[in-house]
Amino acid sequence: MLAGWERQQRSRMLRPTTISSGVALVRRVREHAEAWPWEWAADDLEDFFSDLASAPLNRRPATLRNYQCQLRGFLAFLVDERYPWRTVCGGCFDRVPVQLLDERNLIVHVSDWEGDPRRRAMTRSELEAFFEFCDRRVAGRRALRRKGSLAALRDGALFKVAYAWGLRRTELIRLDTYDLLRNPRQPRFGGYGIVRVRYGKRSRGSAPKRRDVLTVWSWAAEVLAQYVEEIRPLYGFDQQPALWPTERGGRLAVRYVDERFAELRDELGLDRAHTPHSLRHSYITHLHEEKVDPLLVKEQVGHRYMSTTALYTAVSSDYKQSALAAALEEQLGRMRGV
Repeated sequence: MLAGWERQQRSRMLRPTTISSGVALVRRVREHAEAWPWEWAADDLEDFFSDLASAPLNRRPATLRNYQCQLRGFLAFLVDERYPWRTVCGGCFDRVPVQLLDERNLIVHVSDWEGDPRRRAMTRSELEAFFEFCDRRVAGRRALRRKGSLAALRDGALFKVAYAWGLRRTELIRLDTYDLLRNPRQPRFGGYGIVRVRYGKRSRGSAPKRRDVLTVWSWAAEVLAQYVEEIRPLYGFDQQPALWPTERGGRLAVRYVDERFAELRDELGLDRAHTPHSLRHSYITHLHEEKVDPLLVKEQVGHRYMSTTALYTAVSSDYKQSALAAALEEQLGRMRGV
């Protein structure tokens, strides 16, 4: 059954990690229910999800909904008449698999945002402090001639690029040097006017989405130019196309980005709710504060709908206060005119 389901998913061009996680989930349910898939009942699955939602696991609704979708797909495969499993199970075990998940027992998606409510965009002061801290660490390492100064230079540039182009972690680490392009309409950015993202977030069953992210700030192009032209060559891996190489010539992993960000964040004493994705939140928020066209922001970050971009948008307290002051001044001006 599982081998057939894996083949079906591969033919749909699903990612290997998606396929393997689905297979592992089916095995977990089978162990939890102490029954084979053709023996499962609705209450077996409901008990499984109830345990996941309860302490100590406390899985989030979005995670549980994803598990439900995977199991629903597996059961749909088993009951599909184009495959032999109902006939096989009926003949061998006198039991047939049935679809146990539908709108009556699936988790309803009623909220656009189900993430951690503590997560937010970094304020400009937090962002400046974070980048300055990265720069100070490099200066300190250089002064002491400690091992790792080159990695510190790379990591500082990495996080600045993540913010300056609003990139997800996978988009960031999968960049190659030939993904940095000239924008003919903005020659002032040199060869760093466009960052081509070739591994954007994919939709279910689709290939990674590609997009070109335009450079917005001059300082960002300068950071990237300094890294590519002065810092990266020091690694000595000229044949390695990865923009962010490791000391052994490989490519940085997503896990490294998470761990490195957390290390710097904690040493600086920033809010522990911040993650590398906070840099993307900050990018969207700050473009919004600078009154960049919302349609351009949506295209820059690769969202399909404006409503998705809106979920990332939050304005700082300073911006709110200045906007409120301007609105009140306008109202007072009209009153004086009357």
